[in-house]
Amino acid sequence: MKTKKAKRLILKYLGLAVFLLYTGSYAQEQIGGWDPELETKALETIILFKEKDPGLVRFFEEAYGYAVFPGVGKGAVGFGGAHGSGVVFESGEPIGKATMTQITVGFQFGGQAYSELIFFEDEKAMKRFKRGKFKFAGQVSAVAITLGASADVAYQNGVAVVTMTKAGLMYEASLGGQKFTFRPKKE
Repeated sequence: MKTKKAKRLILKYLGLAVFLLYTGSYAQEQIGGWDPELETKALETIILFKEKDPGLVRFFEEAYGYAVFPGVGKGAVGFGGAHGSGVVFESGEPIGKATMTQITVGFQFGGQAYSELIFFEDEKAMKRFKRGKFKFAGQVSAVAITLGASADVAYQNGVAVVTMTKAGLMYEASLGGQKFTFRPKKE
């Protein structure tokens, strides 16, 4: 009896945490303009990915553009959520901010912090992302970065995704249900 009550309590608090995370990030994005600290974190994240797997350098050089999410937080107890903010680059220059939000349902438990890179193979894929017509379906998967993992990175529908776990109890590369928003950089 107590475990059922404890599970309900955990679900309530998790739901509240996901809601606060989402609405807090949304409010911050509505108030603020360009975030130089986020840009710095994105550049540091790029360096970390390249150090972890030098084979990724070719993706940075050849991609039409890429989105860098330095920190994505994810938590789940049956229901789950994830959220992160990042910077979008085109021709190596920052052109805007992006947010990623994910809600999941199913057998899941734990929490995780990770970084995510999305490479856009061509202008068409980049435009789809900028217009907000971009989301990951259940069949898209990411390559979890380790030394030499870049050999497994491949474009699917114009995008390639790489993740790097920072901390947590969940090890998952599933991206189903991720939705993105894009805001151009205003000088």
